Order: sequence, then structure tokens, then C-alpha cells
Amino acid sequence: MGMGIDVRNRMARRAAEEISPGMVVNLGIGIPSLVPNHLAKKTMVMFHAENGIVGMGRSPEKGFEDENLCNAGGFPVTVMEGSSYCDSSVAFGMIRRGRVDLTILGSLQVSQNGDLANWIVPGKKVPGMGGAMELAQKAGKVAVLMNHTDKNGVPKIVESCTLPLTAENCVDIIITDLAVFKIIEGSIILSELFAPHTIPEVTAKTACDFSIVEDLRIIEY
Repeated sequence: MGMGIDVRNRMARRAAEEISPGMVVNLGIGIPSLVPNHLAKKTMVMFHAENGIVGMGRSPEKGFEDENLCNAGGFPVTVMEGSSYCDSSVAFGMIRRGRVDLTILGSLQVSQNGDLANWIVPGKKVPGMGGAMELAQKAGKVAVLMNHTDKNGVPKIVESCTLPLTAENCVDIIITDLAVFKIIEGSIILSELFAPHTIPEVTAKTACDFSIVEDLRIIEY
């Protein structure tokens, strides 16, 4: 079952807290594309897209989309003052040189030590891996936004990934519809809960052991 827009926006709002002024931030398709909508309008951040935009803004209002202006997933975007365009080779060059401070990606699975599997389910048709491998290896910080379980209720946070890996030991923070985990030195730690979800619920839907911070934050928004 898919998530409602309110839940997706709550996750995107939490992800926006990871962004500091002056960052260059890459956004994956899906829920990550909602993140710019939850930043203060004058926050100086340059959102980067692999198809060659540096300086994406908020999602356009309905009826004001520009058919020639889209992100790497093909969805309409706006641009900020001072934005620039380049070809994909330059956009990927920025990634490979470590010029992206933060990438916010979706995922199919994340392991307890930060392995990322987000590009293919064997036997399923996919358009390609996109820039996930470069971003996972080279971005300064990797944040994952995803459902806590798949559509069949199978946990997506696991002891060891069973799907082909995008990159090893790369994920720093996981934000799901239930909770927020941080991965520090190969250990996964529950740091925040979205109200009204509970620790027993998160435990039942997580396929690995995790520790819990003493000052667990409850996110009410």
C-alpha cells in the first residue's frame, strides 16, 4: 500500500532538517523531490539534478509547469535565482569530484551497517541505475527516504541486503514513515519516532537489531 501525501510530506520535512545553508544537495525521484517544498523560501541551497540543473526550486503550482524544465526523473521543477544548466557529463563530474554535500535517495533495502540497495529487483524491468552508485560513493552525506516495509509488509531495513547492492557502508541516515535511524561506525541507532508510532511497532517491522538513543525524539508534525 502506498503512503498518503501527508506522510510523504512529513518525511520530506524531516529530511529538510538535514540541509544547511550553502549546501549543494542532490535529490532522488519520488519523496526526495518534495524536500524543497519544506525549506524556508530564502534558504540559500543549490539543489542539483543529474540531468544538468544546479539550483532547482520548489515544485511548480499546477498549471504553471514548464514542459522544458524537469528533474532527472522527468517531473516538472522550478529554478532559483542564480541557477545554472549544464550537460549530464558535467553534472556527474560534480558528483564524482565530491562537490555534492548531501544526497537524498529512495531505497529498496538498507542494511544495519549502511549498505544501500536501491537500483534493481532481479527479474523486474528498470530503466537503469541512474546516478545512485556515484552519489552513494561520493556525496558528503547519504540520506535515505523510504517506506519502512514494502507493499507486502516485508521490512526494508535488514541485517544484510538480499538485493544487488548500489554501494557498501554509505548510508548515514534513514527516514521512514515510522522512524529515523542513524548509522554511525557500522551500527544502526533509532534516534526519532514519528507520532503516534511506537518502539514495539518499529521493532516488529525492522529485520535487524538496533540500539535506541536515551533522549529519543518524538516528531509530532
